[in-house]
Amino acid sequence: QVQLVESGGELVQAGGSLRLSCSASGRTIGYYAMGWFRQAPEKERAFVAGVTLSGYTDYADSVKGRFTISRDNAKNTVYLQMNSLQIGDTATYYCAASLLPGPTTSYHYWGQGTQVTVSS
Repeated sequence: QVQLVESGGELVQAGGSLRLSCSASGRTIGYYAMGWFRQAPEKERAFVAGVTLSGYTDYADSVKGRFTISRDNAKNTVYLQMNSLQIGDTATYYCAASLLPGPTTSYHYWGQGTQVTVSS
């Protein structure tokens, strides 16, 4: 099975940008659809973005036009480029892998998360 480790989360001012990375080990991400989720305090974990095996991408309405998901199978890494960050983007961000080709809402492997905090 695949193991996932997120990085890149930090404190950033509103309007700024961050790029999150999700490094995989144990198995190539080429077998998985990949996704990013986030969970804010006292809220449920929510889908942010996904990329299928074929490279098709989809996004939550709240991040469309601001966030971009991409995958580099050669580096076994998935990225989430986040631009025009808003205070409402503050959350712990999780990387996930699905055994399904995607698009899908069913993910089977999860990272530990990285904290993104957007300040005013």
